[in-house]
Amino acid sequence: MMTTRRTFTLGLGLLALSACGGLPSRPGTAPAASGLDPDLQPTRNPAYDAWVTAFKPRARAAGITDATLNAAFRGAGYLPGVVTRDRSQPETKYSLEDYLSIAASDDRIAQGRAAMARHRATLNALENRYGVSAAILAAVWGMESRYGARRGDIPVISATSTLAFDGRRGAFFEKQLIAALRILQSGDTTPARMVGSWAGAMGHTQFIPTSYLAYAVDFTGDGRRDIWSEDPSDALASTAAYLAKSGWTRGLKWGGEAGQPGTPSGRTLTPQEGAPSFTVTGNFDAIKRYNNSDLYAIGIGHLSDRLMGAGPIRGSFPPDRYGLTKSDRIALQEGLSARGYDTGGTSGVIGPKSRAAIRAYQGANGLPVTGDPSPGLLGRL
Repeated sequence: MMTTRRTFTLGLGLLALSACGGLPSRPGTAPAASGLDPDLQPTRNPAYDAWVTAFKPRARAAGITDATLNAAFRGAGYLPGVVTRDRSQPETKYSLEDYLSIAASDDRIAQGRAAMARHRATLNALENRYGVSAAILAAVWGMESRYGARRGDIPVISATSTLAFDGRRGAFFEKQLIAALRILQSGDTTPARMVGSWAGAMGHTQFIPTSYLAYAVDFTGDGRRDIWSEDPSDALASTAAYLAKSGWTRGLKWGGEAGQPGTPSGRTLTPQEGAPSFTVTGNFDAIKRYNNSDLYAIGIGHLSDRLMGAGPIRGSFPPDRYGLTKSDRIALQEGLSARGYDTGGTSGVIGPKSRAAIRAYQGANGLPVTGDPSPGLLGRL
């Protein structure tokens, strides 16, 4: 697994997606710091306090000053909810069809086109400077934070120190904690503004602290590499710099659906048996440096194409393991919704809300409670 922008690549990439009836939203995207869930508020933990005391000499040896440490840990603390989320990441595996249904949902496309229109000058300037297409940058932005709407509000010092203390990936998160302290020491932001996901991913395009230090850019020229601002310019520039340094080739498409007009030459991938294949180029590999997942990279590429006006995937997808096509799943969700069961929407993706709705319907109608869709259930509805 690549240790690039994040080591927990596919898991958080999936969690970054959000759609009606689909995948849960990115961990840590709470309304506001004061409104965080109780388990994401600092909780007294003497063992954590002892760990912080032992950590500070290591931080000083890495060049972190006492002033930075005092400011960073003032108000910081152990967050039990971060450990819970780290240990209970969903194991659900989504098909390529489901992934693309969410990555390039109608809402995400419409929101992305509006975001591109608002920030056209910045995106064009970044494309000219770094060679990374404006649509790819917008697609990463849309996948990672819904175009800035879901950047996360969990204090990064508390989150990374909690995970470093917890020890499951202690060395990795202590490295992120040191990097976060270096960011604070540089003056790019303050402890109060340094917020993100439960795992420390920050800003519009969800950089972890070490990747921030390596790639973040002050595009606005205000002296700070501010990926936390409402203005996404520095975050988008940082993403462009990341991709450019990861081997992005100016003017080369990422790939496309195999056999379709306009798809460049390259190697062919078939991520889902019986589903459409994709021909991909070296720029596909550059996207994978951002998140080491074929599904993520195809999702980014396809979303970028849709943002530029391309149509849906032309090839057909096979029925799922329950024998249902996407249209069947949509019909099932519509039937449940019509009967008052909340499926979270009718995207055709059977996510947690849809499964809960199925269980509720099954229980109310004397059926075995499995939460699984089926042709029989669809027939009843």
